[in-house]
Amino acid sequence: MYSYEHKVFIKKNKNYKLLVNFCQFTLIIFFIYLWQFLADKNYINVFILSSPKRIIDTLIKLHISNNLYHHILITIYETMISFILGTVIGFFIASLLWWNKFLFKVLEPYLTVLNSLPKIALGPIIIIWGGAGIKSIIIMALLISTIITIINVTEYFNNIDQNKLKLLKSFNANKKQIYFKLVFPSAISGIINTLKINISMSLIGVTMGEFLVSKEGIGYLIVYGSQTFNLNLVITGVIVLSIISALMYYIVFYIEKKLKH
Repeated sequence: MYSYEHKVFIKKNKNYKLLVNFCQFTLIIFFIYLWQFLADKNYINVFILSSPKRIIDTLIKLHISNNLYHHILITIYETMISFILGTVIGFFIASLLWWNKFLFKVLEPYLTVLNSLPKIALGPIIIIWGGAGIKSIIIMALLISTIITIINVTEYFNNIDQNKLKLLKSFNANKKQIYFKLVFPSAISGIINTLKINISMSLIGVTMGEFLVSKEGIGYLIVYGSQTFNLNLVITGVIVLSIISALMYYIVFYIEKKLKH
């Protein structure tokens, strides 16, 4: 049985979360209303900034022409492949770098340089490597998500509690035991935070790849809209990407809650 104070605390915490969710929802509604109001009063140029009504009309047209769901599924498919591969490869390399400190010291500056390098500049090279198709899109996304995963996970591995590390070493624990008993469990929370970042980075990489080579996907719709001066399609594509990103983030957030439980 919970004490009275504990019940009050749980209720306050629940009410606080409800208030936050309500404010988030209200803010979105207010933004949409303000956007449409400014468009109706001609305070903004609807050709450049579009309006909620025009975006809904564009979504309906894409739905009728059977283009909307096909492009969404293509982008989600490419993103999930990039996310899974980037996470697995990045986690494996991060573990290897923790295991071999010499290798980490050698590769650390190169990882920093690769992370700061604009990946879009490698677009022509990637197209030559992978061809004008899904392979090049996934390579582009992996260049972004994998490097981020390696850097973040390696940092979490290296920032473990040194007192606990010394304690295990005092009991003659080997490196395998230290990794599985201390390093990995201590970094789980950080790894999940990396997954939240990685899902967004994968979507960004996929969209950049679609800008360059794809004839399918939301990135393609945005490029096609810009080429035909259909800015309603461009902004609709951006909003759809935002919704996909939010849904993927909440899926990872849900997994995080289950793992913590």
